[in-house]
Amino acid sequence: MAGKKSTSLDRVLGRLDSLDSVNLANLVQRLARERGIFEQVFNTLQEGVLVINGAGTIEYANTAAQRLIAVGADELAGQTLWRLVPGLLPSLSPAGDEAGAALPVVAREFELTYPEPRTVRLNLVPFHPDGRGGPPRHVVILSDITGDKRSTEQRIEDERTSSILLLAAGVAHELGNPLNSLTIHLQLLERKLKKLKAPAAETQALAESVKVCRDEVGRLDGIISNFLEAIRPRPPDLAETDVAEVLAEVLRFQQQEFADRGVAVEAETPHALPPIMADRNQLKQVFFNVNKNAMEAMQPGGRLRIRSRSDDEFVYLLFADSGSGIKQEDLLRLFEPYHTTKPGGHGLGLMIVRRIMRSHGGQVGVESKAGVGTVVTLQFPRKDRRVRMLAS
Repeated sequence: MAGKKSTSLDRVLGRLDSLDSVNLANLVQRLARERGIFEQVFNTLQEGVLVINGAGTIEYANTAAQRLIAVGADELAGQTLWRLVPGLLPSLSPAGDEAGAALPVVAREFELTYPEPRTVRLNLVPFHPDGRGGPPRHVVILSDITGDKRSTEQRIEDERTSSILLLAAGVAHELGNPLNSLTIHLQLLERKLKKLKAPAAETQALAESVKVCRDEVGRLDGIISNFLEAIRPRPPDLAETDVAEVLAEVLRFQQQEFADRGVAVEAETPHALPPIMADRNQLKQVFFNVNKNAMEAMQPGGRLRIRSRSDDEFVYLLFADSGSGIKQEDLLRLFEPYHTTKPGGHGLGLMIVRRIMRSHGGQVGVESKAGVGTVVTLQFPRKDRRVRMLAS
């Protein structure tokens, strides 16, 4: 029925110049009625629906969008979305980064503080109104997930994470016993080596081998401890932190793994970045997981580019890989526990990243295009953000 009406209307519009004043008036009335019907349909939706052009100017907003942004229809017309939702544009557009500019599908969660604190999920998808490749517009769908956020997190933490903790505790116990035994026997070997009446060169070589074994046992024990720490919720121990310094430390730790996979890393993180308040160990876990996901998405010869910037409120780190990208249907489920597209993956890495970022008052966003790559944006509040707000 809708298709027949559209075809009939197209025929009328095709001979618009030949219509007399009566038929033209009827056509205008018909278009007004159909527009009214569509507006009624969109205004019944609980989700906010916006249409914006390439500059972010709002061309349409339904009632739910007006309510979420707390701006009336008259004030909303012609406004720029980036001005109404401060902090959204820097997070969506990676400061001229060419990898980011080619990524059309965006899924994001961000905080609104006016008229009351809320968490909003944003999905942004481009479309061409004329279907002929003209200037694109974007459909923005806003969903208020404030009420769902707490219950979802509670369900994840209480039900699913508890089962993971039980499993992890069992694994740690099973691995811990042989590791402790290895440590004890390596200590005994060291003592016996010191008592041996053998050539110094031979004794030294054996001692070095034993030390390597002890170091590797210690590293395995550390991996187990870090895994348990990563999945066990605990409040961050916040202190003034230089994000560039922590990132450099993680990259040094992962340097050999990147090299083994044939992946090049280009990091541009100026030391002049404003400090943030963060738990250094939890921050390392975030960077480790993001880097790990990036290197696993790329083939040998891939490249991970890390950029940073800041504004008056936030510090941003952007991780752009040249991997296979993420399909749109997977992008929308990216932060769900146990959802993974990698063989043998557990689907917990990004869930842990988001949980840590939220506990630091920050946000994580992902933009991706299949076959092009993925950009992960980490947004941290500046240490002096609160002071600046009070001073203003």
